[in-house]
Amino acid sequence: MDLTSTSGGGDPRQIEETKPLLGGDVPAPEGTKMGAVPCRRALLLCNGMRYKLLQEGDIQVCVIRHPRTFLSKILTSKFLRRWEPHHLTLADNSLASATPTGYMENSVSYSAIEDVQLLSWENAPKYCLQLTIPGGTVLLQAANSYLRDQWFHSLQWKKKIYKYKKVLSNPSRWEVVLKEIRTLVDMALTSPLQDDSINQAPLEIVSKLLSENTNLTTQEHENIIVAIAPLLENNHPPPDLCEFFCKHCRERPRSMVVIEVFTPVVQRILKHNMDFGKCPRLRLFTQEYILALNELNAGMEVVKKFIQSMHGPTGHCPHPRVLPNLVAVCLAAIYSCYEEFINSRDNSPSLKEIRNGCQQPCDRKPTLPLRLLHPSPDLVSQEATLSEARLKSVVVASSEIHVEVEPASTAKPALTASVGNDSEPNLIDCLMVSPACSTMSIELGPQADRTLGCYVEILKLLSDYDDWRPSLASLLQPIPFPKEALAHEKFTKELKYVIQRFAEDPRQEVHSCLLSVRAGKDGWFQLYSPGGVACDDDGELFASMVHILMGSCYKTKKFLLSLAENKLGPCMLLALRGNQTMVEILCLMLEYNIIDNNDTQLQIISTLESTGVGKRMYEQLCDRQRELKELQRKGGPTRLTLPSKSTDADLARLLSSGSFGNLENLSLAFTNVTSACAEHLIKLPSLKQLNLWSTQFGDAGLRLLSEHLTMLQVLNLCETPVTDAGLLALSSMKSLCSLNMNSTKLSADTYEDLKAKLPNLKEVDVRYTEAW
Repeated sequence: MDLTSTSGGGDPRQIEETKPLLGGDVPAPEGTKMGAVPCRRALLLCNGMRYKLLQEGDIQVCVIRHPRTFLSKILTSKFLRRWEPHHLTLADNSLASATPTGYMENSVSYSAIEDVQLLSWENAPKYCLQLTIPGGTVLLQAANSYLRDQWFHSLQWKKKIYKYKKVLSNPSRWEVVLKEIRTLVDMALTSPLQDDSINQAPLEIVSKLLSENTNLTTQEHENIIVAIAPLLENNHPPPDLCEFFCKHCRERPRSMVVIEVFTPVVQRILKHNMDFGKCPRLRLFTQEYILALNELNAGMEVVKKFIQSMHGPTGHCPHPRVLPNLVAVCLAAIYSCYEEFINSRDNSPSLKEIRNGCQQPCDRKPTLPLRLLHPSPDLVSQEATLSEARLKSVVVASSEIHVEVEPASTAKPALTASVGNDSEPNLIDCLMVSPACSTMSIELGPQADRTLGCYVEILKLLSDYDDWRPSLASLLQPIPFPKEALAHEKFTKELKYVIQRFAEDPRQEVHSCLLSVRAGKDGWFQLYSPGGVACDDDGELFASMVHILMGSCYKTKKFLLSLAENKLGPCMLLALRGNQTMVEILCLMLEYNIIDNNDTQLQIISTLESTGVGKRMYEQLCDRQRELKELQRKGGPTRLTLPSKSTDADLARLLSSGSFGNLENLSLAFTNVTSACAEHLIKLPSLKQLNLWSTQFGDAGLRLLSEHLTMLQVLNLCETPVTDAGLLALSSMKSLCSLNMNSTKLSADTYEDLKAKLPNLKEVDVRYTEAW
């Protein structure tokens, strides 16, 4: 019904249908009269007033049933005296009363409301609102003009949104649909209502439209995105629309829509408080947007500029939520890279299983050989353990046992060992893998590999900002990555840059995050230390971390005790190679009486005296503690264990540093020594036990030992490259009582010859040889 017309005839529905769906109110022409007495409509002027969208409220209601020709007479009569108070609710499709009686016994559908207008006339109640319905009029009387205008705009909005839902629920021509969407967006932007739902309602309508029509062309996709872009500048897209945006980022990453439309949307998401747990699709959209940037020609340069734009040009980012939101997106993206691997089994494998070669059931590889390393191996006990522990499965429970993975041999079964019980080891116990050996390969798909590279690079970029680094270190301190990622060599190698940045930062709140978040839990310090799965630099990063930690508030006995218990071998090896930080650490261990064992103290002293800087610092220490000199005068240690990865040069430097006349037990297991070190070994007259397990010690060195170390009683040659040519020379070592030739090239004839010529030989291990 068009109340702006005179009281003449005409089809009111036809007049309504000729209006645009979102056409503005058409004011009554000047001089138009409704009946004998003039009745004018109050024009709504754009005065900049803003209103809250009403969902419900109290108002006076009067309903008049009349034919159209008598409307003006009725409105000017004294009939309008009976008003009913009602609490009205503006639902999605109708106007209803909380007490459905009287005038509002039945709800008024928005589709039945032909027009909504403000009314005022002479000698009439103030602040009236007129709703034109078929066969009558509904009058609403508010308490003041502001409340009346608020009801007016809210009813107009509800009515138009209801119509748009119906019009766009069954689209036929997409060019018309696109035009309607643009008009809908304009309506939301120009509405005097100020409410989150004003912009969200059109987005939800478009979101539903897209979800129900999946056969749109790419151009139609882009047109719709551009049409709703103005609404996205100040509003988050609803979940279904996020999925649509994600799809567009994946299918058309080079589209200009990604840069021009999505960029401000993602920037707004990252700058605001965001609970991604409740809004996971917003996080996924941000993730896909960044990946789309990475697919551009400039690749990571575009991503870097985006990160710079989020930080801002100043030294301090003005948006405190940007960093945690970016980190949350990175963590989720990195997790998704390993999700397929995690879900490839019914039960997610432990780190131990991952490291030991657990694959999908269809392509599981043979069990990899494992070697057990102990910080201070006892040769005799190792021989006994080895004779009992060639099993097919591995259980690692002790925190002092390191698991090292080797390439599987095609000629021999897997060499394994069992210690402890079946309890699940902690994180770093499972990851203590020597980087010299080949680690298990976690193969990611091409897309997952690109995603991983992109988001690890983002973490690197975040660590370059000084103001972000403390918060980033705190967020990463609990190691919030899946265990599959920590077992992936590529990931830990790339993340090393971030850890290095933490280690170089002089601020305590940054480098203290390298340590575990609480007692009993491993941190980045353990993960990237020698023996940790992430260590690939022979301890350079480890030395850097120790240096910065000891240089601040960590020069305490507790920290030194931790190093002595878990990292004494790496500390000694780096000190042997001249690292000043490690030399200082060893001196402090002696000064604070951290080491109780005399042999270990003597070994530390020999390590210090093997380098110029160590010798100088040790002499300064001796000037303060005379008892150390007394300890050294007793003739040196009786037991000595070289750290893993020690070389011939390291052994030579150590043995030349002092007296080793009392040395009886020497372990070179799992080091990089070769036959060249035999020239130094033969200068140890008291040597009775020698462990060469898994070294490159060969026949030439074995022949030299057999000529000089005639008093040797225990010899371990397990997994060394010795052959019959060198093993035959052992026949001259009559004192041998224990000989381990496991996994060597020993032949049956040579074994029989050795048994005949070595009368004192009681314990022999020849498994995985021809003599077995």
